[in-house]
Amino acid sequence: MIEGSFDARTLVCMNIALDQVCEHTPLGEQHEVRERVAQDIIRCAKSGRTTLGAFIEAGERALVHTPGETKEIRKSTPYGL
Repeated sequence: MIEGSFDARTLVCMNIALDQVCEHTPLGEQHEVRERVAQDIIRCAKSGRTTLGAFIEAGERALVHTPGETKEIRKSTPYGL
């Protein structure tokens, strides 16, 4: 797991971002979608961008690139994807 790679504050922000991004998309409860969002959030943290806003932005970008997600679904998110 990633717990040893980041401090507690960063991990909390990462989890909050994952939950916020996924709860605002109809497919957000699907494992594959959550995994994709989480991977992009982890990549963001590893690049040194560790704010909640940066993590949410990374998660939103992951939704844009998630296979099977249609434009109609993305339009329904409050983030304007």
